[in-house]
Amino acid sequence: METARGWVRYWRDGSHPLEAMHAHFFDHVYPPHSHDTYSFGITDLGAQRFHCRGAAHTSGAGMVMAFNPDDVHDGRAAAELGYQYRIVHIGPALVRDVLTDAAGGGAAAMPLFGQPVLDDPALTGALARLHAVLSGPADTCVRDECLTAAVLAMARRGATRAPRLRVESASAQHQIARRALVLLRESCLEPSAAPLPADALAETIGCSRYTLYRAFRAEYGLAPSAYQRQLRLRRARDLMTTGISPAAAAAATGFADQAHFTRWFHRTYGLTPGTFRRALGVG
Repeated sequence: METARGWVRYWRDGSHPLEAMHAHFFDHVYPPHSHDTYSFGITDLGAQRFHCRGAAHTSGAGMVMAFNPDDVHDGRAAAELGYQYRIVHIGPALVRDVLTDAAGGGAAAMPLFGQPVLDDPALTGALARLHAVLSGPADTCVRDECLTAAVLAMARRGATRAPRLRVESASAQHQIARRALVLLRESCLEPSAAPLPADALAETIGCSRYTLYRAFRAEYGLAPSAYQRQLRLRRARDLMTTGISPAAAAAATGFADQAHFTRWFHRTYGLTPGTFRRALGVG
């Protein structure tokens, strides 16, 4: 929704308590309210001020806002040009799932954020990446990885108590990474175009999603989702050499649409799928 006084874009997961919003406000005033989620926001431009837990706070460009479930707060512009911000709302059950997975089992303690405004570029980056994959075309594996990274970053750097993390031995990590590599390569050859979800991959190997991510990244320098996307791009390129169109190749390899496929093909190879096909004499 866009008006002369600002705009709002909103996204919601259909199966998980997960929402994302991007907005620019000039004179909009939020009344005192609360959410039943953890709410993490990034102020992109301008500044916004609000009252929370009996005190006044201001979040300027680059700062992060952290609200616990049921934290009552209001909000309004603190600068003449208003403020632009991104925010994600994550249900407590989803936060607990991420922290329990990272701990390797057992009920994880829920984080408590004592400061409503945090000035930490690492948190800003983690939340920005999560917001980007929630509001744009991305497969579930990428979203799972970004969600885990954002929740753990917030809990480790912004909460009053750091989360418990399970760390495997070097040999165990090596075996997990090697097993994941084989499964990802096998899945890329399956007729199904859907990418292999992180939870399915971790369950097959017998480890947590967090352990899988750490082991694979340490061994191969890429997240499992990035390696899987690389395999899908290679397969799509091979398909196009047989005369298949970019649209058909995108569908056959599980990309959200042709535009999504084209963006990643160009980013990876430095040329568009159309240019690639023309060089083969089939475009």
